[in-house]
Amino acid sequence: MKDYLISGLDIGSSNIRLAVAQKIKGSQKIEMLGTVSCPSSGIRRGAITDIQGVASSIKSVLEEVERTIGKTISRIYVNIGGSHILTIKNRGVVVISRADGEISQEDVNRVILGAEAISLPKNREIIHVVPQEFIIDEERGIKDPLGMHGIRLEVEALIIHGSASFLKNFNKCLEEAGLKIEDTVISPLSSARAVLSKRQKELGVAMLDIGGGTTGMAVFEEGDLLHTAILPLGSSHITSDIAIGLQIDIDVAERLKVEYGSAMSSEIPKTEKIEFSKVDSGEGEFSRREIAGIIEARLYEIFDMANKELNKIGKASLLPAGAVITGGGSKLPFLVDLAKKVLKLPCQIGFPQESEFGGIIDKINDPSFASTAGLLLWGKDALEREKEGRFSLSGVGFGARVRKIFKTFLP
Repeated sequence: MKDYLISGLDIGSSNIRLAVAQKIKGSQKIEMLGTVSCPSSGIRRGAITDIQGVASSIKSVLEEVERTIGKTISRIYVNIGGSHILTIKNRGVVVISRADGEISQEDVNRVILGAEAISLPKNREIIHVVPQEFIIDEERGIKDPLGMHGIRLEVEALIIHGSASFLKNFNKCLEEAGLKIEDTVISPLSSARAVLSKRQKELGVAMLDIGGGTTGMAVFEEGDLLHTAILPLGSSHITSDIAIGLQIDIDVAERLKVEYGSAMSSEIPKTEKIEFSKVDSGEGEFSRREIAGIIEARLYEIFDMANKELNKIGKASLLPAGAVITGGGSKLPFLVDLAKKVLKLPCQIGFPQESEFGGIIDKINDPSFASTAGLLLWGKDALEREKEGRFSLSGVGFGARVRKIFKTFLP
């Protein structure tokens, strides 16, 4: 396999991030070449409000990273978010086609296609088909049935779907910026790829990616994806709460949150004050404990919503590897302590795994770059699968897409 450029584009409500890496022949790592971030425009709480604004922001990071690395980028791995993304379960069933009963790749593709044959409203479109387990003649718990023998093959799968109009607008933004999509990944899955280890996924873990307008969530157990959700709250809601509560400008509220914020008000002395002149021109002072109280209330709500999602699948307080929290909103002091209190799970901050990256990794070693880093690793995985000859990255049509999805989610 020749050296190959991989580009990951994270389009968030607050920032747009683009990272480029190179897969070097013979190396297990990908070499970081450049990363760029800029404030996003035209997207709010995961929803596109201005196609030209989003396209302009994409062009801005694209031009800057191309200047940095001295190469042109035309194809990218890109994530999508937003509370329009929903998950349902479905089952596919087929009779094994070969006379000797050996399961072929064609059988696997057919059964996954069968799982996707689900009635959705016309305004919904399938994004991912994620096999959870295969069943051969009522024998459950099979991860990869290829080459096994039987008469009947079944699959239980998660069908992740989103708004068709959002996806069309999203694609148009990228076309306006002159880019072609290599693959589209929902943001909780790209973040999970970067920050979670195989052991955590085997034991049982919840990943929370606190973004600007939303919080992505993915739950794994025994290596399988059990559940995903996009919670309609993020760190920008905390900033708005501070601005409203203290009756100050939104930019000043953001500075207060970043420079003086805390996730637990009980950890801040009652007497501690912040002079207004430290964050803006003017006189007066703020109570740091009051600011922490505003932040704590909103974070408590986010973690409580996450706990309700865990309750839906019967996993509240029952994940041995706990919760891994990442994203730009995860950097507040004492956030882990609050998460432990609400989720009743061991918790930690998730960073992209340095062992998978080489080159200049200082910028990527940051929770806010988790989703971007995950997109690069998603691309690396695709290249390695292509090398194995299990399917073609350049394949077109629905069958090729299903094969790609199938191999992506198998351990």
